[in-house]
Parts: sequence; structure tokens; C-alpha cells
Amino acid sequence: MIKEKHNNATAGANLEIAGGLSRPISRRAALRTGVLGGVGLAAASGVSSSLAASPKSGDYPPLKGRIKHSVVRWTFKQIPLDELCVAIKQIGFSATSHVPPNDWPTLKKHGVDCSLCWGGIINISRGWANANEHEELVERCTKQIDFVADAGYRNTVIFSGNRRGMDLEEALTNAEVGLKRVLGHAEKRGVTLVMSMPNRIDFPDYLCSNPDWGVGLCKRLGSPNFGLLGDTYHMQLTRGDVIGTIRRFHEYFVYFHTGGVPGRCEIDDRQELNHTAVCRALVDVGYKGYFSQEFIPTLKDPTNAELIALLTKAIHICDV
Repeated sequence: MIKEKHNNATAGANLEIAGGLSRPISRRAALRTGVLGGVGLAAASGVSSSLAASPKSGDYPPLKGRIKHSVVRWTFKQIPLDELCVAIKQIGFSATSHVPPNDWPTLKKHGVDCSLCWGGIINISRGWANANEHEELVERCTKQIDFVADAGYRNTVIFSGNRRGMDLEEALTNAEVGLKRVLGHAEKRGVTLVMSMPNRIDFPDYLCSNPDWGVGLCKRLGSPNFGLLGDTYHMQLTRGDVIGTIRRFHEYFVYFHTGGVPGRCEIDDRQELNHTAVCRALVDVGYKGYFSQEFIPTLKDPTNAELIALLTKAIHICDV
């Protein structure tokens, strides 16, 4: 994982000192001193200092509305959920994901969608490609579909599971047979099953790391309520050609995650993917699903304000 570098000569923020002079300071120092938001005012008004010190809507243009933004909860778990929801709405979008059901009332209080639900699974290695798992998965997934639909949400994640020496065609048939047992119910309840596609380096035996296998399954199932989870970090590690893959297979992707390469770091210019170009490609092909930030901040001991600033920057990098 890469570490953030600071260059005070080009940081772009100045701190006023005695005599009317100024000296350049780092973005981090600006956040800590309130240059980017006014923590002192927050203390007087009772507003959360992390929100007050974060970039305001006036620091960026309004979101264009062509990308449906979201953020994965676990990467910002330091921030209390109430506070994160307020920040999300201030930035200009209204979704987060991977939020446990006991916290769904907090999302509803703030008008924030749970864009991808987590549940109804066994684990990443035990999935639909293994026929021995089907009975348990059918029971779990059926309950999850109802749970998600009853809450008013629309997407829930699933896994192919590991290959375990299986022939690829056998694994594809197994997944088709198993998923057809629950897809009718998903269609009836308006829930989409989203197949996770982690990379083959960190998950070498996972079946659906290759979009070709996933697209083959999509074609066999032929359901609008089944699709693939494209993750820019995982896609780059598995085969590269992220934009080419989007253009080739866009109709089969129903959800996207971000992550800088290497290290799933921030999606800024210190990593190798151009997320602005990726998002332009998604808009060009007519993608309508969520595009959710899942980068892992590399700052050491960050404040909540710094995390919200990173999220704000990432959203605007992807807003095309």
C-alpha cells in the first residue's frame, strides 16, 4: 500500500500568519487547522467538526447526475453512520452499501439507499458453482431476497465459490441450475443478484474472477435480475483493459466498485487507473447502475474530516 506524499510548495493552501504574510501548508495541515472548513465555527455552533472541516459544496461544482454514486461502508467505518449519511447528502449523492440490517433505520432516517446488501451467503469460497452447497444457498438466498425487498432495497451480493478442481463447464452448469431455483423469486420481488468478481491473484481458485465465465453464466440465466459486479481494482489485477472490458460486456454489469491500483488505495493520480476515463466509458455505454467507492484510505490515523475530504475528491473524480 502506498503512502501519501506531501509537497508544501505545491499543496495549494496558504495559512495566514502574523504581518499579513502567508506560508504554504499541506492539505492535511489545512484540514487539521480548519482552513478547509472552519472548525472553530463548528465548535460554537454544535456542528460536527469533521463535517465543518470537510470541503463544502461550493468547493466543487454540483454533481452532474450521470453517475449514480455510492460508497462502501466498511472503508469509512471510523465515521459514525449518522455522520457519514450527512456527509453523503452534503456531497450530493444518497447511497452507501454493505450496511448491516440493524443500521438500515439510520439510512432511512437520512434518505440514504443501501445500494448493495450483504447476506444470504455462506462465504466467498462456498458458492453457487458447487452443487453440494445448493440446498443451504437456496434457503439462505430466498430469505435474503425477501429481507432485501421488504426493506425497499434492490441489490444483494452473491459468490460463485471456488473451483476446487472442477471443469469450468461443470461449474457453469452447477451455477446455472442452482441460481435458477431462486431467480424466479428474485424477479418477483424485484431484487437483483449481483455476482462478485474478485481478482485471481488474491483469490486464485475463485471461479468468477474472469468476466468471460461470468458473462457465460449471464447468458445462460437470461434474467434482468442477475448480473456482474465490476470492480476496477479487481479487474485491473485480473486482466487489465478495464475500459475495453466495459465496452465489450457492459450489458452484463449491474454494479461497480472502485479501488486504486496498487493496494486498493485512493483513486487519485498516484495510482495507475484513470477513473475519470472509466466513468466516461460507463456513461458512453449507457450504464445505469451504482458506481461505489471502495478505496482504502492510506492516511495514517486520519481524522473524520480528512476521510470525508478524500471521499468528496473521489466522487468528483468520477463525476463525468
